[in-house]
Amino acid sequence: MTDAAIVEQGESAHRSLWGDVWVQFRSHKGAMAGTIIFGLICLLVAVGPYIHTIDAQYLDYRAKNAGMSWAHPLGTDNYGRDMFAQILQGGRTSLAVGLTAMVISLVIGTLVGVLAGYFRWLDGPLMRLTDLFLALPLLPLLLVIVMLFRDTLRAAFGPETGIFLLIVGVIGLTSWMQTARIVRGDVLALKEREFVLAAKSIGTPPRRIISRHVMPNVLSPIMVSATLGIANAIITESAVSFLGLGFPPDYPTWGQLVFQNQNFIDLHPERPIIPAIAISLTVISVNFMGDGLRDALDPRIRGR
Repeated sequence: MTDAAIVEQGESAHRSLWGDVWVQFRSHKGAMAGTIIFGLICLLVAVGPYIHTIDAQYLDYRAKNAGMSWAHPLGTDNYGRDMFAQILQGGRTSLAVGLTAMVISLVIGTLVGVLAGYFRWLDGPLMRLTDLFLALPLLPLLLVIVMLFRDTLRAAFGPETGIFLLIVGVIGLTSWMQTARIVRGDVLALKEREFVLAAKSIGTPPRRIISRHVMPNVLSPIMVSATLGIANAIITESAVSFLGLGFPPDYPTWGQLVFQNQNFIDLHPERPIIPAIAISLTVISVNFMGDGLRDALDPRIRGR
């Protein structure tokens, strides 16, 4: 055996699942570009307020409607608030909404999908519940729920925290259905595999089979759904804020900034366009990351 063959054999012996996933993900140019862009956006909104220290809510009436300058890189709005500070603050809120709502929808969708796929007697009721949620017009339903409960939650938790809990909860509770269907389909196939049947034959309880054998093998669709769920939550929150039913006007989000500055698009087109570009870049980058993860976690594409 030659030295090259020995080296190749050694490298093959040390290959791991996540190593192969990373190699395939890295070869996806769109996914890498999306990861870089999304990482830069997260870094900017996380670190930016410590560098650009102007308060996003500070009203400087003497500098209202100011153009771009060193003091105000993106100018000011009609109240004298710094637009760059508002975009940074709005990015924090929009990303927090996206990540939190994604976690809620992912937990619910995974739970429903695993239970429906593994337990035959739960399949019918859970899938009919999923069909019911899929048949609902989600955006009108979301708007009605926000209008009905926003005042109650604002009074209980404060104007910002109350509306944050409401929007995140409603988005999470109305966006789990796709994850549930995907996970259910994978679980239906997995529970007929030899290793699951062998675990059943030796008396392994269903709880242990699900945690040890089923859940690790449905990780691929769950991770892809997680990336797409972030984009969906950001778009939904932006739509609600654009319609004026989201966060309070003095608590910026990207959608809120587009809504507030739409009337100034003729005089200052950069005001609504820049937060709209931020939304678009975030959603596109996350979608590219989801495409890369889907390909990287597919064993047929990895050549395994």
